Amino acid sequence: MKSFKYTINGNVYRIVINRIEDTIAEVEVNGTPYKVEMNKPTKTQVVTINRPAQTTVAPITRPPQAAGLTALRSPLPGVIVEILCKVGDSVKRGQKLVVLEAMKMENAINSDKDGVIKEIKVNKGDSVLEGTDLIIIE
Repeated sequence: MKSFKYTINGNVYRIVINRIEDTIAEVEVNGTPYKVEMNKPTKTQVVTINRPAQTTVAPITRPPQAAGLTALRSPLPGVIVEILCKVGDSVKRGQKLVVLEAMKMENAINSDKDGVIKEIKVNKGDSVLEGTDLIIIE
C-alpha cells in the first residue's frame, strides 16, 4: 500500500493505492474508493514494510567509530523534540535519551548500552534523516 498527498488548485488530495492487478488499480482518494483502469499493466513490485507498533524505537547500531565509542543513530527521519541528557552524564542501557517526532508521533530513542555521554551531535528542533548520529556514548 502506497500513500501520496497532492495539492491541485489549492485542494489537498490524499491518495492511497491499495492494490494493483494487471490494468486495474484499487485506490482511495480522500477516503473514497475507486477502481482505475490503466492503459498498460504495471510491473509488479512487492514491498514489505515492518514498523513497530510502539512509540519506543530500538536504536540502530553500527560498528563503533573509535575504540569504545558507539553512535546512537536516528532510526527514522524526524525532528528532535527533546534531549534528555548532557555531555558527561552516565547512562544505562534502555534509558531514554532523545525524543524524536516522526509522522506526528513522539518516539523515545533509548541508549543501547551503559556508558557516558561523550558528545551530543544534535539540538532541539533539528530535522534529522534516518541514520543520523544523535549521541556518542563511550
